[in-house]
Amino acid sequence: MAVIDELFSPNFVYHSGTEEGIGLENLKKQTSEGFSAFPDAHYTIDDMVAEGDKVAVRCTVTGTHKGEFMGIPPTNKKVTVWGISIVRIVGGKLVEEWDSYDMLGWMRQLGPVPTPKAR
Repeated sequence: MAVIDELFSPNFVYHSGTEEGIGLENLKKQTSEGFSAFPDAHYTIDDMVAEGDKVAVRCTVTGTHKGEFMGIPPTNKKVTVWGISIVRIVGGKLVEEWDSYDMLGWMRQLGPVPTPKAR
Protein backbone atom coordinates (compact mmCIF):
# COMPACT_ATOMS: atom_id res chain seq x y z
CA MET A 1 0.00 0.00 0.00
CA ALA A 2 3.02 2.28 0.38
CA VAL A 3 3.20 2.71 -3.40
CA ILE A 4 -0.33 4.13 -3.38
CA ASP A 5 0.79 6.93 -1.05
CA GLU A 6 3.76 7.55 -3.34
CA LEU A 7 1.77 7.72 -6.61
CA PHE A 8 -1.63 9.10 -5.57
CA SER A 9 -2.60 12.54 -4.27
CA PRO A 10 -4.11 12.61 -0.75
CA ASN A 11 -7.14 14.28 -2.41
CA PHE A 12 -7.54 11.50 -5.00
CA VAL A 13 -11.09 10.90 -6.29
CA TYR A 14 -12.17 7.61 -7.92
CA HIS A 15 -15.16 7.09 -10.23
CA SER A 16 -16.54 3.81 -11.58
CA GLY A 17 -19.82 2.39 -12.76
CA THR A 18 -20.60 1.16 -9.25
CA GLU A 19 -19.00 3.78 -7.01
CA GLU A 20 -18.69 7.50 -7.40
CA GLY A 21 -16.22 9.86 -5.82
CA ILE A 22 -14.51 7.58 -3.30
CA GLY A 23 -11.27 8.83 -1.78
CA LEU A 24 -7.80 7.47 -1.21
CA GLU A 25 -8.54 5.43 1.93
CA ASN A 26 -11.41 3.62 0.20
CA LEU A 27 -9.16 2.98 -2.81
CA LYS A 28 -6.61 1.34 -0.50
CA LYS A 29 -9.37 -0.78 1.05
CA GLN A 30 -10.67 -1.87 -2.37
CA THR A 31 -7.15 -2.64 -3.60
CA SER A 32 -6.45 -4.76 -0.54
CA GLU A 33 -9.76 -6.63 -0.91
CA GLY A 34 -9.09 -7.19 -4.62
CA PHE A 35 -5.67 -8.73 -4.01
CA SER A 36 -7.10 -10.84 -1.17
CA ALA A 37 -9.72 -12.23 -3.59
CA PHE A 38 -7.24 -12.60 -6.49
CA PRO A 39 -3.76 -12.87 -4.90
CA ASP A 40 -2.11 -13.67 -8.23
CA ALA A 41 -3.81 -10.78 -10.07
CA HIS A 42 -1.82 -9.61 -13.07
CA TYR A 43 -2.52 -6.49 -15.11
CA THR A 44 -1.28 -6.28 -18.70
CA ILE A 45 -1.35 -2.90 -20.39
CA ASP A 46 -2.76 -3.39 -23.89
CA ASP A 47 -2.92 0.28 -24.95
CA MET A 48 -1.94 3.59 -23.40
CA VAL A 49 -2.61 7.07 -24.76
CA ALA A 50 -1.73 10.36 -23.08
CA GLU A 51 -2.88 13.89 -23.83
CA GLY A 52 -2.51 16.90 -21.57
CA ASP A 53 -2.99 15.86 -17.95
CA LYS A 54 -4.88 12.63 -18.77
CA VAL A 55 -3.74 9.08 -19.56
CA ALA A 56 -6.08 6.40 -20.93
CA VAL A 57 -5.19 2.74 -20.39
CA ARG A 58 -6.83 -0.41 -21.77
CA CYS A 59 -5.74 -3.48 -19.85
CA THR A 60 -6.34 -7.19 -19.41
CA VAL A 61 -6.58 -8.54 -15.87
CA THR A 62 -6.05 -12.20 -15.00
CA GLY A 63 -6.19 -13.92 -11.65
CA THR A 64 -7.37 -16.91 -9.63
CA HIS A 65 -10.41 -16.44 -7.36
CA LYS A 66 -8.96 -17.49 -3.97
CA GLY A 67 -10.93 -15.22 -1.61
CA GLU A 68 -14.40 -13.69 -1.30
CA PHE A 69 -15.19 -11.23 -4.10
CA MET A 70 -18.37 -9.13 -4.15
CA GLY A 71 -20.01 -11.66 -1.82
CA ILE A 72 -18.98 -14.63 -3.96
CA PRO A 73 -17.07 -17.28 -1.98
CA PRO A 74 -13.77 -18.50 -3.50
CA THR A 75 -14.24 -20.67 -6.60
CA ASN A 76 -10.57 -21.25 -7.47
CA LYS A 77 -11.48 -20.31 -11.06
CA LYS A 78 -9.05 -18.43 -13.29
CA VAL A 79 -10.61 -15.29 -14.77
CA THR A 80 -9.62 -12.92 -17.54
CA VAL A 81 -11.36 -9.56 -17.95
CA TRP A 82 -10.69 -6.28 -19.70
CA GLY A 83 -10.75 -2.81 -18.22
CA ILE A 84 -10.37 0.80 -19.29
CA SER A 85 -9.08 3.54 -17.01
CA ILE A 86 -8.58 7.24 -17.53
CA VAL A 87 -6.43 8.98 -14.95
CA ARG A 88 -5.73 12.66 -14.41
CA ILE A 89 -2.23 13.52 -13.21
CA VAL A 90 -1.20 16.78 -11.53
CA GLY A 91 2.30 17.40 -10.19
CA GLY A 92 3.31 13.80 -10.85
CA LYS A 93 0.45 12.37 -8.71
CA LEU A 94 -2.80 10.68 -9.72
CA VAL A 95 -5.61 13.00 -8.62
CA GLU A 96 -8.64 11.45 -10.34
CA GLU A 97 -9.54 8.18 -12.05
CA TRP A 98 -12.46 6.84 -14.07
CA ASP A 99 -12.67 3.03 -14.45
CA SER A 100 -14.80 0.58 -16.34
CA TYR A 101 -14.26 -3.18 -16.12
CA ASP A 102 -16.10 -6.08 -17.77
CA MET A 103 -18.10 -6.97 -14.64
CA LEU A 104 -20.62 -9.07 -16.60
CA GLY A 105 -17.79 -11.19 -18.01
CA TRP A 106 -16.28 -11.43 -14.53
CA MET A 107 -19.57 -12.65 -13.03
CA ARG A 108 -20.07 -15.15 -15.88
CA GLN A 109 -16.61 -16.61 -15.32
CA LEU A 110 -17.14 -16.88 -11.55
CA GLY A 111 -20.61 -18.43 -11.94
CA PRO A 112 -23.33 -16.20 -10.46
CA VAL A 113 -24.42 -15.03 -13.92
CA PRO A 114 -24.95 -17.82 -16.46
CA THR A 115 -23.35 -17.59 -19.88
CA PRO A 116 -26.04 -17.62 -22.60
CA LYS A 117 -26.17 -20.73 -24.73
CA ALA A 118 -25.20 -20.36 -28.39
CA ARG A 119 -28.14 -20.37 -30.76
